[in-house]
Amino acid sequence: MARRTILFCVAFVIAALGTTMVVLYVQGIDARATEGQALVEVLTATDVVKAGESVSDAEAAGKFEKTRVVRDDVVEGALSSTTSIADEVAVGTIYPGQQIIGQQFGSAQAVDTLTIPDDKLAVSVELTDPARVAGFVYPGSSVAIFASADPELYKADGTTQKLSPVTRLLLAQVEVIGVGDTSVSPTTTTSKGSKTTEQIPRTILTIAVTQAQAEKVIYAARNGDLSFALRTAKSKVVDGPGVTARDIMPEVFGGVR
Repeated sequence: MARRTILFCVAFVIAALGTTMVVLYVQGIDARATEGQALVEVLTATDVVKAGESVSDAEAAGKFEKTRVVRDDVVEGALSSTTSIADEVAVGTIYPGQQIIGQQFGSAQAVDTLTIPDDKLAVSVELTDPARVAGFVYPGSSVAIFASADPELYKADGTTQKLSPVTRLLLAQVEVIGVGDTSVSPTTTTSKGSKTTEQIPRTILTIAVTQAQAEKVIYAARNGDLSFALRTAKSKVVDGPGVTARDIMPEVFGGVR
């Protein structure tokens, strides 16, 4: 009887400890979730800040304001004041609503001068906003480059065979050394014969690459589409065979070659 009582007490203690550990674990999760949802103040743009515009001029024009955002939504390197960039100018266009980060600013000389690493070449590509992580890529940014294409196989008899469209990693890590703005104005004709013109913002990004990398970028840009993915110090990028329609919708394209 005494042995049974001891076993019962031990089982009760183990159960109590288990319950306590579960409660503490859940409380820890709640605390971390609450911390991620806490509001913090960051500096954001209220109006367009043009490349070359000084921080003092932008501040005098009321183009910056402090905004409270959820901690999980704070961009890495976001500033809460202009103290650290007071004597600098914008190195690229900053749009309303963007969080202000130090990489968006530099010396006036840096804006007018392109610094190319000694062992690299400078290559420029033109991208639309979505393809360049709009508003967050600046000189000094590290990016991965992806290429999308609709390849064709040229046969010996002179005919061609269309292959499945594919998107894959082109370069895992390159440095952006220049950013410039431009725009394209495509004209379309409606069914009634009238023409409409749309202004589409594009950005010329200049990257530092080796000769082999330059050849890949130039070929991919002329024969397909490029997309830049912004990297952090902890980003993991792994090369692979790429993605086709069969990978996105295998139930539809599984048997297609």
